[in-house]
Amino acid sequence: MANPNTKIDQARPAFKTSGLTKIYGEGDTAVHALRGVDLEVPGGELVVLLGASGSGKSTLLNILGGLDRATDGTAHFFDQNLTEMSDNDLTLYRRHHVGFVFQFYNLMPSLSARENVELVTEIADDPLDAGEALELVGLGARQHHFPAELSGGEQQRVAIARAIAKQPTVLFCDEPTGALDSTTGRQVLRVLQNVNDNLGTTVMIITHAAATAAMAHRVIDMSDGAVREIIENKTRLSAEEIEW
Repeated sequence: MANPNTKIDQARPAFKTSGLTKIYGEGDTAVHALRGVDLEVPGGELVVLLGASGSGKSTLLNILGGLDRATDGTAHFFDQNLTEMSDNDLTLYRRHHVGFVFQFYNLMPSLSARENVELVTEIADDPLDAGEALELVGLGARQHHFPAELSGGEQQRVAIARAIAKQPTVLFCDEPTGALDSTTGRQVLRVLQNVNDNLGTTVMIITHAAATAAMAHRVIDMSDGAVREIIENKTRLSAEEIEW
C-alpha cells in the first residue's frame, strides 16, 4: 500500500530501478521503449534527463510517476515497489507524493490562478495555502488573474504552483520550458531550482535543451531506451547563468 508518510531520506535513493523494461505492442511491430534500465536517484536532487525523442525519457518518468506500468523489471520509490502496486495504490502514491508539470499548462480557463491551484489543495492531506504556493513562484500579485490574462511563462508558473501546493516528495517535469522563449524559460527553471533548494523536493526534468544540464545535481543521458551515461555535476550553474 502507498504510504503517505514516506519522507525524503538522503541516505537512501528516492528511486531505484533494476532491469526496467517497457514494450508497447507485440511481434514485429513491438516498440522497446525501455531496455533494462538500472538507475538510482538520490532523494532531494535536481535531475535532468537528456536524450532525443524516442530515447525513453518520458516512458521512464511515467513509470516512476505511477502513470504507466513496466513490462518487466522493478522500480522502487524508497522502500515501496511501484511495479507491484495495485491501481488504487498507484493512485494514492500519485496523490500523496507526486507532482507533475508538463509542456502545456493544462489550466482551467474559467478559473483564476488561485482557483486553479486550489483544485489540488482541496484533495491534498497537508497542502500549502494556494496564495503561498503562488508566492513561491513569484505570482502572488497575479493570483486573481485568469489564464488568458497571463503570459505563457506565468501560466507555466501557475502549473508549477499547482503541482507543489500539495507538497509532493517528487516533482516530474516533462519539457516544462519547451513552449517558452529563452528568457521566460530561465524564469521557469529558476522556480524549479528554488523548489528543489528551498523545499527539498526531488525534481526530475525532461528536456531537449542540453544546456539545462548545467543546473542539475545529476544528468541522465538516455538513448534508444537505455541509460547511456550518468554525470554528477561537481559545480552547478544557476538558471540565470544557463546559455540557451
